[in-house]
Amino acid sequence: MEDFLLKNYVLLTHLVEVMAALTGVFLYKKYNKTEVKYFIWFLVYLTICEFIGIYKYYVHSEGFLSFLEGTIFKTNHWWSTSFWKVGAILFFAFYYSKILKTKLFKTIIKTSAYAFLIFSVIYIALNWNAFFYQFFPILSVLGAFIIFLCSVFYFIEVLQSDSILVFYKSINFYISFAIFIWWLIITPLVFYDLYHSSGDWNFIFLKWQIYLFANIFMYSTFTFALIYCKPERNND
Repeated sequence: MEDFLLKNYVLLTHLVEVMAALTGVFLYKKYNKTEVKYFIWFLVYLTICEFIGIYKYYVHSEGFLSFLEGTIFKTNHWWSTSFWKVGAILFFAFYYSKILKTKLFKTIIKTSAYAFLIFSVIYIALNWNAFFYQFFPILSVLGAFIIFLCSVFYFIEVLQSDSILVFYKSINFYISFAIFIWWLIITPLVFYDLYHSSGDWNFIFLKWQIYLFANIFMYSTFTFALIYCKPERNND
């Protein structure tokens, strides 16, 4: 079982991502008058970006992208940092600024997102060479902080409203729960990247397994929520 998961890590990850995106596309009409349409766009965006990111597997002597071997684009660290570690955080900040009702919560989320974007641009610029060869733990931690803010603010609003009686029918509850758990599990791993770079294969295999199960959990939750939940009225 372990060998199967390791050998098919990329395939399984992309399958659950595509499953969530296609489910969103098929059910788009159901949500096209709600903020969830932005989330569906985001799932499609992630699928496309992940597909582009697999280019690194073809950068070798016999690959069709062999001309990238020896260049700064040999690995996809720069791409993953751009579309996920920065891009995904900005999307969720935007999304929660749409679905949250409390003005203070919205202001905090927006301010945090702008600060995160400015800091990310400056930090990447100051560490330009490393941007192409490694991930930046500080961006992962700050991004996780914003995700936790979004999720916690949403949960607070649910607890303070009548919607707590039917919280299990809200797609935003499942989205909030899934991203909170995903970032809670994955964020601590960034502090152990030293073992990844040093070739500790026991840690590398463990990390792959954690990422795989976290991804399956998150995207399967998204898929379930899109199918099970009913559209909610816009807040605006």
